[in-house]
Amino acid sequence: MNLQNTTLLITGIDDFIGLRAAELAIAQGMKVRGLQSSSDRTIAQNLGVEVIVGSITDPKIAQKACQGVDIVLHTAQLTQEAGPIKEFREINVSGTINMAKAAKGAGVKTFLHLSSVMVYGFDYPNNITESDRLSGDNNPYCQSKIEAEAELLPLNSPPDFGVIVIRAGDVYGPGCIPWIVRPLLMMRQKLFAYANDGKGVINHLYIDNLIDAMFLAIQKEAYGEVFNITDGQETSWKEYFMRLAATEGLQAPMSVAKDEIKLFLKIRSQGQKLFRKKADILPESVDFMTRPYAYSITKAQTLLDYKPKIDLEEGLRKTSAWVQKTDIQQLVK
Repeated sequence: MNLQNTTLLITGIDDFIGLRAAELAIAQGMKVRGLQSSSDRTIAQNLGVEVIVGSITDPKIAQKACQGVDIVLHTAQLTQEAGPIKEFREINVSGTINMAKAAKGAGVKTFLHLSSVMVYGFDYPNNITESDRLSGDNNPYCQSKIEAEAELLPLNSPPDFGVIVIRAGDVYGPGCIPWIVRPLLMMRQKLFAYANDGKGVINHLYIDNLIDAMFLAIQKEAYGEVFNITDGQETSWKEYFMRLAATEGLQAPMSVAKDEIKLFLKIRSQGQKLFRKKADILPESVDFMTRPYAYSITKAQTLLDYKPKIDLEEGLRKTSAWVQKTDIQQLVK
């Protein structure tokens, strides 16, 4: 599929992934429409995006958003580390299927769903592939992403309607809350620590590399396929967080036992609730930051000719430049 002069709908365009996808799509000659839940349309509209405000779970909104669209890039999701499974299913499962059915009914050709490597859970073999076992590991985010894929893939019916699933690694870059903003804010307060000597692998994925992979999959019409996408670098958690601290000249974080960090975060979050503040980081986040191994991207390299263009050094440099001109504290309020 030639992407030029196509109309692309991006759900969750107010999130950092959706917004960057819009910028890069427009640069490639695509017309972009965005669907977002927040009422502030300013940022996306300044890019030249037509913005629709509403929920991905609303059938009428979904139908309106999909009219006259060639491609849907479905990035909207609930990404908290924990919470009631019902809330995750409403957004990540029901919302996804609502958008996909609306797209199919509107004659959309391609529906690309942003999933996550978290469908493999927290304990998985090294270089796990797309055909290996999935595991929710009693986590609502992991479980809801598995369920969304299971309900979505049967809707694939090319050439009329093609579904593609991208299981993204740990996406970072300008605007990223979990892997950039939260750790830096805690490092500034000397409250950040990594668990168990930073062993294991962060499967970092610079945002532009993710969007390149998405566009490659759409261009190659890889319908019915599922792809793991990361930067393809095996970076330890310790190295990542040390390099992140260095971008601001901050003190190197220390290592603390996993159970001790979880206890600290549990007490901290309970204290924040006591003062009617939203917990800025949940104890369950430690599970996400202690995964052991790399995910295989061989399939994407083979079928899509995916080659990550931006390595960790350049990605952190670009991100640091954004941090220097941004009040990141305001992003988590």
